[in-house]
Amino acid sequence: MYSFQSQIPSVTSLFSAYASLSALLMLLRSILHDFIPPPIRNYIINLVHHLFKRRSNDLTLVIEETTATGIGHNEIYTAAELYLSNKVTNPSTDRLKISKSPKDKSLTIRFETGEIIDDTFDNIPLRWRFLCTERDTKRRSPSTVDDDDGLLSSSGETRFFELKFDKKFKDKVINSYLKFVMATSKSMKDKERMLRLCTLGSRFNVYWDTTNLEHPSTFDTLAMDPDAKRAIIEDLDRFVRRREFYKRVGRTWKRGYLLYGPPGTGKSSLIAAMANYLSFDIYDLQLGSVIKDSDLRRLLLATANRSILVIEDIDCTIGIQNRSKNCNKENGQKKEVQTQLTLSGLLNFIDGLWSSCGDERIIIFTTNDKEKLDPALLRAGRMDMHIHMSYLTFTSFQILASNYLEMKDDDNHPLLEEIKRMIEIEMVNATPAQVAEELMRSEDVDEALEGVLKLLRKKKEIMDNNEQIVVANEGEDDIVVDDTRLNENA
Repeated sequence: MYSFQSQIPSVTSLFSAYASLSALLMLLRSILHDFIPPPIRNYIINLVHHLFKRRSNDLTLVIEETTATGIGHNEIYTAAELYLSNKVTNPSTDRLKISKSPKDKSLTIRFETGEIIDDTFDNIPLRWRFLCTERDTKRRSPSTVDDDDGLLSSSGETRFFELKFDKKFKDKVINSYLKFVMATSKSMKDKERMLRLCTLGSRFNVYWDTTNLEHPSTFDTLAMDPDAKRAIIEDLDRFVRRREFYKRVGRTWKRGYLLYGPPGTGKSSLIAAMANYLSFDIYDLQLGSVIKDSDLRRLLLATANRSILVIEDIDCTIGIQNRSKNCNKENGQKKEVQTQLTLSGLLNFIDGLWSSCGDERIIIFTTNDKEKLDPALLRAGRMDMHIHMSYLTFTSFQILASNYLEMKDDDNHPLLEEIKRMIEIEMVNATPAQVAEELMRSEDVDEALEGVLKLLRKKKEIMDNNEQIVVANEGEDDIVVDDTRLNENA
């Protein structure tokens, strides 16, 4: 009679079979390790894993902190880190690292190891995961090269992001989504970074000395004609978005501005407003501290992209090619050394061969007297836009009144009509700086406006006296000229 129980193997036989199988596997492993070369062995192992692993529709991109060579920072990693810091409201995020240095404008947010951040792009679900593993020091030594932000890890660990998504969206994620992440990160970085003001450090060892630029001037607070401000803003916007245009026409991606007008009309404030609007650093170049063309070239090549190079009062240094410098006495006599800084050296950087060493740069010259400038500086292609910084108009006065006294354009103060008449009809020349000084003297509107009116009346009186002196001396000038001719004839 058939017995089902008799077909069940005993415990002893099961253990015996297990022991035999284990011995066989150990033998195969020993043979695989001792007799098969490592390349073939790795190939066999990978093949087995590939055959038996579960197929998935997901693709994972690994974005390490360093590049493939291990000696540079991966820009995609940096962009992803900043981009994802804006996703802190994601419900799936459990732990965050938050810090702030004295120079930071806002909190710095970083993710804890293993945190998952979900995102969507064009209806594509994406999942980011931040991981950190020990670095294999036998295969790659730790990098000692830091990026600009000092974020490169110097410990024996590798930090990286994993980006997981459906394979069918591979092309769209790589070609569109990652570009979107980098562009968004760049925009966030430009808004958050502290602007720099760079000035010359030493007369005999020329280098850029850097400090933070915290000038509060903006186009909103600038006492300038609204149409002129609008034209400048449109020109700046057109410049920064035309990278491909400049490349297509074969021109260096730079723009030149000449600001001219009397002192106190807001030239420096306009430069600061342009820097704040574009998030560009400022390099303030004093040509009086530069001796040689080679020093000038080294300084100009050290300026970064997305920057504004400022040369103020260019009319005062227009004779640089003829400058000389008295050195220390030698054998009891002063030794005069001709400087080697030339105007051609400066012009060569503006639109010569050296002008191509950098992108997205703005060059600004300022002068109180445009007529004193060498025509070579004003040639087309060097100073693209000439901006006249004029005396105060009533429109610009209203901007100052709004800034200092919080007055509205439709305020009907009794003194405004008199101020308007003095500026527009009597043509009294007052600079925005002079009027702003009067407005700062008092927070009381009546007292501040009265001070402005007294300033304008005083200037009007000086103008009238000067006109009378000119009229009275017209005849005397003729007599002096005749006397001079008589003396020459004699």
